[in-house]
Amino acid sequence: MTTTTPTADPASAPAGPDRPAGGAPTGLTTLAAAVPEAFRKLSPRAMAKAPVMFVVLVGSVATTLLALTDPGDPFGWAVAGWLWLTVLFGNLAEAVAEGRGRAQAASLRRTRTDTVARRLAAGGRVEERVPGTGLTVGDLVVCETGDVIPGDGDVVEGVASVDESAITGESAPVIRESGGDRSAVTGGTRVLSDRIVVRITARPGETFIDRMIGLVEGAARRKTPNEVALTILLAALTVVFLLAVVTLRPFAVFAGAGEQTSLLVLTALLVCLIPTTIGALLSAIGIAGMDRLVRRNVLAMSGRAVEAAGDVSTLLLDKTGTITHGNRMAAAFLPVRGVTVEELAAAAQLSSLADETPEGRSVLRLAEDGHGLPARDRDAIPGADWVPFSAGTRLSGVDLDEAGTVRRIRKGAAASVARWVRDHGGPEAVAADRTADRIAAAGGTPLQVAVRDAEGARVLGVIHLKDTVKDGMRERFAELRRMGIRTVMITGDNQLTARAIAEEAGVDDFLAEATPEDKLALIRREQAEGRLVAMAGDGTNDAPALAQADVGVAMNTGTAAAKEAGNMVDLDSDPTKLIEIVEIGKQLLITRGALTTFSLANDVAKYFAIIPALFTAAYPQLDRLNIMGLASPHTAILAAVIFNALVIVALVPLALRGVRYRPLGADALLRRNLAVYGLGGLVVPFLGIKAIDWLLALLV
Repeated sequence: MTTTTPTADPASAPAGPDRPAGGAPTGLTTLAAAVPEAFRKLSPRAMAKAPVMFVVLVGSVATTLLALTDPGDPFGWAVAGWLWLTVLFGNLAEAVAEGRGRAQAASLRRTRTDTVARRLAAGGRVEERVPGTGLTVGDLVVCETGDVIPGDGDVVEGVASVDESAITGESAPVIRESGGDRSAVTGGTRVLSDRIVVRITARPGETFIDRMIGLVEGAARRKTPNEVALTILLAALTVVFLLAVVTLRPFAVFAGAGEQTSLLVLTALLVCLIPTTIGALLSAIGIAGMDRLVRRNVLAMSGRAVEAAGDVSTLLLDKTGTITHGNRMAAAFLPVRGVTVEELAAAAQLSSLADETPEGRSVLRLAEDGHGLPARDRDAIPGADWVPFSAGTRLSGVDLDEAGTVRRIRKGAAASVARWVRDHGGPEAVAADRTADRIAAAGGTPLQVAVRDAEGARVLGVIHLKDTVKDGMRERFAELRRMGIRTVMITGDNQLTARAIAEEAGVDDFLAEATPEDKLALIRREQAEGRLVAMAGDGTNDAPALAQADVGVAMNTGTAAAKEAGNMVDLDSDPTKLIEIVEIGKQLLITRGALTTFSLANDVAKYFAIIPALFTAAYPQLDRLNIMGLASPHTAILAAVIFNALVIVALVPLALRGVRYRPLGADALLRRNLAVYGLGGLVVPFLGIKAIDWLLALLV
């Protein structure tokens, strides 16, 4: 059916948490690929988008022209050369970040295949073969075993196992079927079994993979509101320093220090004083934030969504599959009077050996792990006649021949077990029925266990099945609380069940018996109170809430409507990843704040390096400001310029990796930021400039 098929290898999938996307190049390979791009970014039109670095570019051109007027002056050439390197290092930081995005885009392009689609025409009675690129929205296509799905769409007929490893990197196949929340399929994935009919929902060139490719390429990334605001602030500071430096010249001439304040020196002073460090790294920080999401198989539709995740204060989480496992699991054995827990556990274990359902296996785990019973093998029990679980009887069990006496054990729904006991002349189990009613009222599922032996038929007790909270959820919610984030559980369960799960999980609040309208109203209420809201969803009924939320994370397994409504898509379809997304957003904001603090703080050392060099000849008293003991005015100025360039290179790995996030309050984060990056920004330049000056003095 297809001309080519995708291969499910690690190089063809986006990254997970522990592997680079698509076999993306790393280390020296990435750096070598970014160098030509750094030179291409020297275009004035491209540089004008970053006002601070544009000023450095103008300064580089000016100092080069000044050096040409005096070719024999090595100082002029050194200053000009290092200013050009400052511009290139800033471009290199952005190019490296974008290069990682392009590597991910390249891996996604490899998943696109040229396919021949089997389109249904004439009301579905005729099948025709057309190129996949010729499909339009609304076309119906047939996909069978081995076929590559030719475009994005929804399954409208049938059920099939689909290989999505080219998209998610997960080798396990997934089920796609019509009429549910798992009906969406992605072009480029492959049908492994059965037959489905897909209605195309995206035109060629506008598919999910095409949008992913466009979004992960950093060159097309739009600046976020916070980034724009910071760019404006940096531009304003640059204008302030420009005016200050321009006014120095007449004052210096008046003081008799005109020779020390040449245009070359003033240009070097301006470049050292403006916030070049954060100006050079600002774009790379934003691109790297989106890159970290992609490496966790989350696609952000915009940088705005990543930033919003960092400011989220309310987190809406669905109960089933997010907070709980989603499958009912055995939680407790509750025997009737006169029966021990051990006797009930042993009977429950035997009656569950023929039950292959998740509930039956959970009963075995509870008996073996919770009550210390040894694991039993059906083949090792002689004389046993097994009764597999049946949806018709809603019972499972075993008939054991014990020395000529048959002992029958049954486990199943309370009503079915009660009927089985009555059919065999047993008494009505009032106590067990009351226990079952209590479990059902609390939202759990009761199963009863009964036995018929020489003493007659009777109920031994009740098994409490409940949707169990995932391990570690309480700790994660406590961590979110320390981050200042309020968690709200959303469920369709009744109030009693919702309250019990909420208390066990440790969420701050819950919304029970929730409808789509209830979810939407809750989000609007939170936003009206000034909070940013994040939620995850996968169904069409979640689409309104996903669109309203500030951060709407749609599951890749969900419907096309949900993915269109959200501003992020989780390729792994793991709702708990919403917590990681919030942490990545906060890490982005913290990284930007930390490097801004460092950039502004490290200007202080440059004052002590350059100002004495400019005016000591006219005002010897200013030599007291030369606390670093720099060798000469020329080495002092050149050392400051060199440090200004090298610190950008030194901070590129931190900008790409991000500052480590810790779940602390705003006050604690501010103190940590000032202590580490504020104080570090003061101390490191003094040490760096002094070391460079010492080396220059040796060379001279």
